[in-house]
Order: sequence, then C-alpha cells, then structure tokens
Amino acid sequence: MHTTITEADIPDHLPDEDPSDHPRATYAIGDVQGCFDDLLRLLEKLDFDFNKDRLWFTGDLVNRGPNSLEILRFVKGLGSGAITVLGNHDLYLLAVASGAVWAKRKDTINEILDAPDCEELLFWLRHQPLLHHDPRLGFTLIHAGLAPGWDLAQAQACSQELEMVLQNFNYEDFFNHMAGDKPRRWRDELEGWDRLRFIANCFTRLRYCDRRGRLIMDYKKVRHGKGDVLPWFKVPGRASTGLPIIFGHWAKLNIKPGKVPGIFPLDSGCAHRGRFTALRLEDGRVFRIRCYNDSYP
Repeated sequence: MHTTITEADIPDHLPDEDPSDHPRATYAIGDVQGCFDDLLRLLEKLDFDFNKDRLWFTGDLVNRGPNSLEILRFVKGLGSGAITVLGNHDLYLLAVASGAVWAKRKDTINEILDAPDCEELLFWLRHQPLLHHDPRLGFTLIHAGLAPGWDLAQAQACSQELEMVLQNFNYEDFFNHMAGDKPRRWRDELEGWDRLRFIANCFTRLRYCDRRGRLIMDYKKVRHGKGDVLPWFKVPGRASTGLPIIFGHWAKLNIKPGKVPGIFPLDSGCAHRGRFTALRLEDGRVFRIRCYNDSYP
C-alpha cells in the first residue's frame, strides 16, 4: 500500500551525485505544464524513492496548469536527481521575462514572474539542455523533434549552440528573434538568427515535416489535409532512425511509447485533464494516471 507523497516528504538536500550513476530506476515523464499535484500523485503510484530513483522530464514544466511556480522549485531542488530539457513553454516564459513578448490572458506564469526567487529560477531554467543523451540507458531526451537530416552527433552539436546562447549574459537578444517558422530546411551554411531559430523550432515546436524533410510549422495546413506531410519521425531516410528518442509536446499524437520502433512520446495532456505518462527506462514499463488539474481558459 502506497503512502501519499506531499511536499513535506521531499528531502531538502539530495545526494550530490553524477546523473550517470546507476539509480534504482529512471522514470521519464511527459509534459508537466504546472500540474504539480498530479505529478506528486504519479510519483506516489511509482513508489518513487527520492534518494535512489531519478526523473527525466520532457520539458514544458510550466504554463497552462495551476502550479508552475511549485514545479520549477521542485525540479530545481532535485539537483542531479532530475534532468529536464527545455520546451516551447519554458522558452516562452524566458521570452516574457526578457520583455520580448507579452504574456497572454490564458498563461499561468505570473506567479513565477512575481516570486521572490524568480531570478534564481529563470537562471536555472535557461541553463537546462535542449537534448540529453544517456549512452548507458541508450535513450535520447528532447521536447519536440529532430530535423530529419540530423544524426545524434549533429543534434548534440546544434543543441549546444543554442544552449551557449541562452546561457550567455546577453541571452535576451535571442528572444527578440525567436519567433517565426523559417527557415524550413537545415543547411550547414545557415548563420545567425536563422540558424538559431531553426534549432529552437526543431527542439521545442516540431511535429510535422514534408517528405523532403522540410519543417511544416503551419499546422492549419496539416489540419486541412493540405500538402504532403508526415510526423517528423516518419520522414523517409531520417538520420536519427534507430536512436531511441523520448519526447513530449504532442498530446494528440496518440501513439503508445515504443509502438513505433525507437519512438517514445510521453505527452498525454495533463494540463487539459488528460493523463500523466511515465516510462521506466530500465524495463520499458509504462505508468499512467488520470489528471485532475483543469487547464485555465
């Protein structure tokens, strides 16, 4: 019988271990989007041990759900016990904080911006990766997708390019140039903001490509059946084929983790009263709970 996990049960200080150390179990969890109470319920179902187990998050820790501030503090406080990649909502929070865009009425990030530890939390957030690869477990963690022409080495190099910009003292400049759907195709010769925008769009927004590997960011065309479009992971000749990839971002995808070889989608719409999905990496077992947090109108 499980006991209920509350915030009081979370240790103040976790062991300062290298995340490559062998934990009892490693759980990858789909987009949280501020649904902190549901996350605690999921950890209860997993019988999660904060001293031995590890968490991977697919990004989009914040926005839409009611507890974005709590989830940021929670994941930051786990230290090396958790790995999260950046999602589009995480970049959006940083863009709003930088003054590049205005928050929308439906957003649930104001509590973060008004928090006394806001600067510390945002500093931590922009130092998180866009891609994490664990050679021991054999999995690669991203938020959205990979350009069809990228193999693992190219994807790692591109993620590091943008990470360096986000961690730089003048990182705000990027958010003034982040918006936009072009360029649509990767070229090694891409430079400047076009190159960084393409990288950001792949890692944090991508769902569809055409058969030639060009990004399809206008989802209205997809909904109306226009054009020759495919999920990014089904593009013929994809360079990352065979690489087990964990990602979120796509709650309506409706593909069970692992049903498509090497593809493990975990976003199941928690913030919209869907489900929370976790994948135990050591044995591939999937866990789900129904979520109770309402999305904000």
